[in-house]
Amino acid sequence: MTDNQALEPYEYRDFEHLELLARQVVEGFITGLHKSPFHGFSVEFSEHRIYNPGESVRNIDWKLYARTDRLYTKRYEEETNLRCRFLLDTSGSMFYPRERMRQVLNPSKFLFGATSILALMNLLKRQRDAVGLSLFGREDFHSQTGSTYQHHKALATKLSQVLEEKSLQGEEQVSLSDQLHLMAEQTDRRSLVVIFSDLLEVQDDPESFLNALQHLKHGKHEVVLFWTIDKDTESSFDFDSGPHKFVDLESGEILRLNPAEIQDAYQKQMQSFRKLLKEKCLQYRIDLHEVDVAEGYNPVLQSYLIKRKKLF
Repeated sequence: MTDNQALEPYEYRDFEHLELLARQVVEGFITGLHKSPFHGFSVEFSEHRIYNPGESVRNIDWKLYARTDRLYTKRYEEETNLRCRFLLDTSGSMFYPRERMRQVLNPSKFLFGATSILALMNLLKRQRDAVGLSLFGREDFHSQTGSTYQHHKALATKLSQVLEEKSLQGEEQVSLSDQLHLMAEQTDRRSLVVIFSDLLEVQDDPESFLNALQHLKHGKHEVVLFWTIDKDTESSFDFDSGPHKFVDLESGEILRLNPAEIQDAYQKQMQSFRKLLKEKCLQYRIDLHEVDVAEGYNPVLQSYLIKRKKLF
């Protein structure tokens, strides 16, 4: 992928506020939920109880009041039995586009993935669900699952540190397939597993990756795969005609070519991989979402709400 070293003047410099950015994403999304069929997704009705003067009138059952002439409030039971494990790709290609690595509104793939994970963690935290984080690629990191404020803060700090390092220098890549096999073997309790990756690594050997997904599903885990890409360049291969220099962000290898000469072949290969991935995810009952980092965070949050509806 192309790699321009100069950062734009409106770059995102304050990495300590990555969590604040995620909270703003969530608040903006929830503001629009009043017209959504998923509004109130996190709770289920439990029972009525007598209204006590001074309490909020928000949960008064006015229909019951009309029948009985007495005030009752609805009690709700929060859904707290979910364990969620996030897997985030930290390979060099995830820091593409490099010139957008620190931009808030038009982010790199890694910044998009990190912000999306923290936004989803904020939703889970509201429901007191337990979360854990695993990083793979050039970073090998695994947290315990937890739901406390300190736990969420530690995971946000870890993501900020990786983002600030810009490019990780690990000599060996930790593969996604290996991570999925490890999770399948070590995770006993049924969990929601959410993966953010551009899947560039697995396209050379898709069968190994698909076998690992199948292994994870054998453990009865729910899996959501966010195939995180920059669609214009990585799917359509839409570059200006003429000589270009492409830099492999994994190895540093440089390739000079005219994109127009290979665009058709590239698109056919990408379409073939996409078809295989969709077929297998459908077969294994895995929720696959091809996410364009240029489209913003709402598609990720909406997909989460749909998954919650399936789990409960």
